[in-house]
Amino acid sequence: MVSAGGGLFGPRSVTWRIHTETFGWPAMLRASLLQALHPRTIRGIAQNCLLDDPEAALNRLRGQLDFVAVRTFGTREQAERAARRVRETHARLIGLDPDTGTLFRVDDQDNLRWAHCAETSSRLELALRSGVRLSAGDADAYVAEQRRSAELVGLRDAPGTRAELADYLDGMRPLLSVTDEARDALRRSVSPRFSLRLALLAPPLAVGSLPAAGALAFATLPPWARLMYGCPGGTAAEYAAHTALKALRVTAMAMPERLVAPEITAARGLMRKVTDMSGADVAA
Repeated sequence: MVSAGGGLFGPRSVTWRIHTETFGWPAMLRASLLQALHPRTIRGIAQNCLLDDPEAALNRLRGQLDFVAVRTFGTREQAERAARRVRETHARLIGLDPDTGTLFRVDDQDNLRWAHCAETSSRLELALRSGVRLSAGDADAYVAEQRRSAELVGLRDAPGTRAELADYLDGMRPLLSVTDEARDALRRSVSPRFSLRLALLAPPLAVGSLPAAGALAFATLPPWARLMYGCPGGTAAEYAAHTALKALRVTAMAMPERLVAPEITAARGLMRKVTDMSGADVAA
C-alpha cells in the first residue's frame, strides 16, 4: 500500500514524519471529543451511527484510522478510491437539529471543516507534545499538507497554516456547547463498554488501551474544551499527559517490526532511504 512518490504526501513530507512517530488512537479520540462539542456534528454522527453499540463504535474508530492510513501512505488512486466511498456514505446521511427542527446534511461544508480542523489540530498537538521535532515551518507545512486530505472528502476551504487553524478554532468557540450527545461521547471515550464477543474478536492492544487512550486524549484537550465538559484539570494533569505522550512515542519507535503496522514499517524504510540519499548528495 505504501507509495514512494505517487501518493498525496511521500517520504519527505511532514505528514509522514508525524504519522510514523506517534500512535493514532489518542489523536483520533481527542479529535472525536473536539468534534463532539459542535452540536450539529455530534448529532449527525449520533443519529446515523449505532454509537451505543460498543462494537459498532470501535469499528467506526478503526475505520477512521484505516482511512487515515490509506490517504497518508497509499497511492493517489487508493486514497481517492477510499475517499470516494467516504463521500458516498456521507452524502446519504441527514441529521435533525432538535433546537430548530431543521434537517441538515452531514457532509455540509461547516461540518466537514470542523471535523477536519479538529483532527488536524489533534494530530499536530499530540505530535508536538510527544517530542516530535517540528519547527514552526514544519507545523505550518503539516497544516498545509492536510488540505489535500480535506479535498479528498469534499472540503473546499481548509486552513493552510497553524495560525489560521488556531484562529478558526477560536472563532468557532461561541458556536460550541456540551449536548447530551457530547456527554455520551466523553463517557464512551474514557469508559468504553466491551461485550465478551468484542473482547474476544478485537486486538488485545486496542481493547486494553482504549480507556487509557481516552483519558489521555481528554487531558490533552485545550483548557477551554475541558472546562466546557466540566473537568478543567490542572498542572498535574497536564504534566502527566505530557509525560505519557513522550513515553508513548518512545514505545512506538522502539516496537519490534512484527508488532508495527506494515505501512508504518514500509514508510519508515522509505524515509530512511531518502535521508541517506540526501546525505550522500551533500557529501558528494
